[in-house]
Amino acid sequence: MPLQTFRYAACGGGNTLMGLTLYTVIHEYTLKGRNLDLGFLVLSPHIAALLISCTATFIVGFFLMKYVVFTNSNLRGRIQLFRYFLSFFTNLVINYFLLKCFVDLWHWDAIASQVLTTIVVIAVSYLSQKHFTFRSQG
Repeated sequence: MPLQTFRYAACGGGNTLMGLTLYTVIHEYTLKGRNLDLGFLVLSPHIAALLISCTATFIVGFFLMKYVVFTNSNLRGRIQLFRYFLSFFTNLVINYFLLKCFVDLWHWDAIASQVLTTIVVIAVSYLSQKHFTFRSQG
């Protein structure tokens, strides 16, 4: 296994585990399965937990990918951050729609649905980060 792939698996796996843990804690213990009413918008518990946990995984994930996994990228940091955000946002949209489908449409368990969705997003994420976010110029 190439070192970069191993580092991606280790860092991404750790970040994913952190995200799933945060998702579960927020969904089960903070929100207790109740909607989050923001006054101007009401979020279902599985979507609120997703958005809150993704805030932490975005920050941690970027630094791990930049400084541990894709260290050979010669793109400027702000360009990497912008591209990482685009990749992250794409993955968040995929995650959102899969969760809406699994939980709201098919009535699957929210935690199990998030785990399944995460597996799909990991594959998309690796390809987008390797070939877009942190690719080397020239």
